[in-house]
Amino acid sequence: MEKQIIINKQRGFEVVDTKFRTAFHTLTDEKGKKYEIPVDIKLPVRSDVRSAGYDFFLPKDIIVLPGHKTLIFSDVKAYMQPDEVLQIHIRSSLGIKQGLILSNITGIIDSSYYSNPDNDGNIGLALLNTSGTAIKLREGERVAQGIFIKYLTADNDQPTSEERKGGIGSSGK
Repeated sequence: MEKQIIINKQRGFEVVDTKFRTAFHTLTDEKGKKYEIPVDIKLPVRSDVRSAGYDFFLPKDIIVLPGHKTLIFSDVKAYMQPDEVLQIHIRSSLGIKQGLILSNITGIIDSSYYSNPDNDGNIGLALLNTSGTAIKLREGERVAQGIFIKYLTADNDQPTSEERKGGIGSSGK
């Protein structure tokens, strides 16, 4: 996939290309043939004008079993400036009331993750259930929030590579 250059955009969200989507509804026609159609994806939004975080919505129903991790892709990608990062956090209501956390505690989405060749920048959420009961989450439910942040680099910064070559876990390779 060719690296996309963002022109006249600062930061925001887009739905990933259909070939990288993970959430589909299965329909059956009158002859019994099954079809998969992509779920309508709701892009992240802020709850109010003073909210720092953009709420991410689940693209499909899931159950996270006690003590288990479930990886679900949002079918959303984020674009931002080269000196920015999108931090992903669990919504406090899920963490405090239900014991759900992100398995990596805070997700870090680099600007280079956008439109990568492995998954088009599809943002994954690895949910870990720390409670003793199964947690059922419904399609469209707000599960995480993303916060765009500027970052600084060190003097004599020496990155290990010029460009990202893939998706999750590929930076610096």
